[in-house]
Amino acid sequence: MSINETMATLAVTGDSWGPWRESGPWHDGGGPPAFWPIFPILWFLVIAAIITAIVVLARKRVAEGPRRAGEARLAERYAAGEIDENEYRARRDVLREKPGSTKDA
Repeated sequence: MSINETMATLAVTGDSWGPWRESGPWHDGGGPPAFWPIFPILWFLVIAAIITAIVVLARKRVAEGPRRAGEARLAERYAAGEIDENEYRARRDVLREKPGSTKDA
């Protein structure tokens, strides 16, 4: 059947909906299934989780930058013999402390 014959048949019968007659694409006469909003919500959550993970990892990396630079400088000074092992370890421990945590004496 050619496209012209198909168009002529549709024009004669007045059936412009094809297989979706009175009940629409849902053949039982109802609308889409009740659980259809789950999928867009799920995609939204997946995308939000990915964006959150990227932001958290980027902030963590930026926050650790100065500490790593300090440790590198300290290692250079130790390697050059400017400081001894005890001073190197003490200063490195200070650099590795978490912000806001204090050692009780």
